[in-house]
Amino acid sequence: MKNNTSNPPMIIVVCGPTGVGKTMFAIRLAQRFKGQIVGADAMQIYRRMDIGTAKPTIDEQAMVRHHMVDIVEPETPFDAAMYGQRAHAVIQRLLARGVPP
Repeated sequence: MKNNTSNPPMIIVVCGPTGVGKTMFAIRLAQRFKGQIVGADAMQIYRRMDIGTAKPTIDEQAMVRHHMVDIVEPETPFDAAMYGQRAHAVIQRLLARGVPP
């Protein structure tokens, strides 16, 4: 999607408390709009931290591409600024390909 004022890029944001069905809702939206999911959960970025994080299952991740999930080791320092830089790069790549994040 080209970023211009007459046709701004579509970025869908799904947010809410844990356990309300955000993951499946986001998957359905991504499928409907041929998009991909950019995770924004502070704990889901860590590898091997599946319990207690409500991380998308392997089956859910197979339904639609997920970004920003399992990207760093738990012992690796990773702050909000680092997340923002990485997520921004992912979003820009998706938009450049015409894929709604």
